[in-house]
Amino acid sequence: MATRWGICSAGKISHDFTVALKSLPPDDHQVVAVAARKFEDAQEFAKKHSIPRAYGSYEELARDPDVDVVYIGVIHPYHLSTSLLFMNAKKNVLCEKPLAMNKKEVQEILACAKMNDVFLMEAAWTRFFPASAEIRRLLEQGELGEVKMVRSEFGSSLTHIARAVEKELGGGALLDVGIYCLQFICMVYNGEKPESVQATGVLTETGVDETVVVTLKFSNNRLAVFTCSLHVNLPNDAVIMATKGTVRVPEHMWCPTSLVVNGKETRYSLPEPYLPLNFINSTGMCYEAEEVRQCLLKGLKESPVMSHADSLLLAEVEDEVRRQVGVVYSQDRS
Repeated sequence: MATRWGICSAGKISHDFTVALKSLPPDDHQVVAVAARKFEDAQEFAKKHSIPRAYGSYEELARDPDVDVVYIGVIHPYHLSTSLLFMNAKKNVLCEKPLAMNKKEVQEILACAKMNDVFLMEAAWTRFFPASAEIRRLLEQGELGEVKMVRSEFGSSLTHIARAVEKELGGGALLDVGIYCLQFICMVYNGEKPESVQATGVLTETGVDETVVVTLKFSNNRLAVFTCSLHVNLPNDAVIMATKGTVRVPEHMWCPTSLVVNGKETRYSLPEPYLPLNFINSTGMCYEAEEVRQCLLKGLKESPVMSHADSLLLAEVEDEVRRQVGVVYSQDRS
């Protein structure tokens, strides 16, 4: 039986996620409904993607008995309220990253998932690409020896986009693009909490982080450093340096289609989109969607690849980085 998806929001990322879903076998994944704040937007989205039902409110989607799991594609200041809405309606949830604005909100979301006994996963799509799975295999089987250093960068000129720079919209480099660097480091170090976090950054006039450099120290003198920026274009790569070799994600580290292990490159193809995409390599979201299906089939409430503990660790480090850099959201004061 197919996993039946509801799509929450009719924005750009929801479009790309729906295109990615349609690249999977229809016997496994079906999009049965979409909801937007404006009924006209939901109707237009439904027509474009041949979705049978459109709703003008998220509450209507939450009441739809045919929806197994909801993909939440709203901007992150609304992740808390929408996640709670759907989980309290006993819906399983795949919520875009970051899961919430801070650790306190993440804890509230996780508690709600547990209380309602539903599946919940933060949509850290990078972790489910074949290249990321190969990195985990290399690490687990000890082929690289001990990791001593990880470096990651993600920067692009995004200051013209309101969502990226307006504080009330959850703007800032760390939560928008830096989270990809951080989740990569946390994946490589297998969810270990860093012993120390040192961050420095530059803020925009709106009070969000424009560019941030973070150094993390882990046990046994292992290090990691990442840079994220809304202002400058960075190499957008990632490198793992270990005692038996080096692994490099040479480009698009947040949606990798290439991996260089000790100088040898392997390329991974992605499904072709049936409609134009808003973001690069977006059909790669099919991998996280399939992870959700497999977890649901096994009766799991969280993914072992992107667990609740992983989401909590990301939020905890993000909070500390923002504290040091001086970024405070209204959600931090409540």
